[in-house]
Amino acid sequence: MSANDQPQMHAVTQAVNAQAHPVPDRHGANFYATDAELQSLLKLYLPADLLAHLQPYFQRMGELAGGRIDELAGIADKNPPELEYRTRSGQDRQRIIKHPAYEELERIAYGEFGLQAMSHRDDMLGWQGKMPPIVKYALTYLFVQSEFGLCCPLSMTDSLTRTLKKFGSSELVDKYLPQLLSLDWDEQAQGAMFMTEQAAGSDISNTQTIAYAQADGSWSLTGDKWFCSNPDAEFAMVLARVDGGPPGMKGISLFLLPRSLDDGSDNHYRIVRLKDKMGTRSMASGEIRMDDARAYLVGEQGRGFVQMADMVNNSRLSNGVRSAGMMRRAVAEAEFIAHERIAFGKRIEDMPLMQRQLDKLRLPAEQARSMVFQTAQTLMRSDAGEPDAYALLRILTPMLKFRACRDARKVTGDAMEVRGGCGYIEEWSDPRLVRDAHLGSIWEGTSNIVALDVIRAIKREGSLPVLQAYLTKLLDEAQLSAAYRQALEAALARAGALAEKAAEEGGDVLARQAATGLYNCTTAIAMAWEAGQTGSAERLRLSQLVLLHRVLSRDPLESAQLPAQWNT
Repeated sequence: MSANDQPQMHAVTQAVNAQAHPVPDRHGANFYATDAELQSLLKLYLPADLLAHLQPYFQRMGELAGGRIDELAGIADKNPPELEYRTRSGQDRQRIIKHPAYEELERIAYGEFGLQAMSHRDDMLGWQGKMPPIVKYALTYLFVQSEFGLCCPLSMTDSLTRTLKKFGSSELVDKYLPQLLSLDWDEQAQGAMFMTEQAAGSDISNTQTIAYAQADGSWSLTGDKWFCSNPDAEFAMVLARVDGGPPGMKGISLFLLPRSLDDGSDNHYRIVRLKDKMGTRSMASGEIRMDDARAYLVGEQGRGFVQMADMVNNSRLSNGVRSAGMMRRAVAEAEFIAHERIAFGKRIEDMPLMQRQLDKLRLPAEQARSMVFQTAQTLMRSDAGEPDAYALLRILTPMLKFRACRDARKVTGDAMEVRGGCGYIEEWSDPRLVRDAHLGSIWEGTSNIVALDVIRAIKREGSLPVLQAYLTKLLDEAQLSAAYRQALEAALARAGALAEKAAEEGGDVLARQAATGLYNCTTAIAMAWEAGQTGSAERLRLSQLVLLHRVLSRDPLESAQLPAQWNT
């Protein structure tokens, strides 16, 4: 057990395990108060006055996540939404019936914390002025440790609002933005994006939905969308091919689809059915059929995918945050069990093999945590128009989405094993974490697609030298031993060379390998920098383990040890 985890163990033991019991239960822990590493990083990445103001909100979210949210998430997972096609009097009026537990989760996320509007208002949580993205993502990081499904509608509402503000006409913005930004529960709107079709998953150029121009300047959409999460949202961003337009991507445009028309009647699209999903069962996903549905062009005709990509990239960052949060929950549960569980006369955390296994869980979880902070900070700089920040954001975002989402699948599964047989039982959080974690590497682009996007950022945005320069700056500020800095620099140079090769003609086959190499080097350097800024010996140790076990070559039949010179 690391030194940073000791407060968590004592606090949870006192609160939850007042009387010794052979089956440890962490329920009731405050996920913020017991996470010393998160508190330390927030001190590093947030201004002191803002962090002081936000302490009650972080404490409140941590308390809810470890208690009420966790309870509601378990109930909602076991009681998925249902689609009602008709009223009891025989009227064709669709509605999705959500369990009260899910609706209470909505009220916490949308109402109490306003996570969907936080990036777009200047008066959130009692603070005057725009919140940096890290605040929203830190709160989401705590929330998602118990409830993953609702984070999709939250992210899509946030991203739809961002895209509408960025590309929508003043008329559209004036008409619909107030509803999206409202904090009044009875007035606020949720968002969605309807992109996927049976023939157009990753290849958007195969989109078959047709948009027909109308005399009043609106558009009529006809076609089917195959996978639509939050299908009863008040607004959705939809990709469609303009009637008579050019083939391929140049014929694809972006449209805003309201659920209700101006006269209060339902728009002309139907939810065909809801999906029976492996995970995220609390949140509805369905198939949509549009038949002369009224919609409005967003941005420039023929540039739909380019504009939608902004929304997708924002969602990919949120995906990485969610995977990081789920890994944190899985690791924290494993650490708690290892501390509380007595076997063969000793705590299992004191057994050398368990200590090694816990480190193998911590590494990817802490890598993702650092990457979330680094990417969120870069998003703030990019939105402020700082030079090179957009190019850096364009490579950090797919790196995070690609690697953290894949790592979450393994970390949640391996952490389940620490709980033993109870971990396989649906009464505990482990099975839900495993099921939900598998969605991250599919949603908003599969692993191949997102790894290729890392290479696309190198080709189109010149992101690689910007990343290398940024990481060199972090190294300059990291206060490392000469030997360890040299090892990091050498690894980064090799990862960069592999990425350059992947960006050459015919190099696509190396995309995943190159993206993984860049991610591991980036996180090792970022964690080393964080260690230097916070004085955390544990974070430096984890940085070194990343380099040793996830970057450098080694003999699988030899015991790998950290080189002594890395700390001298």
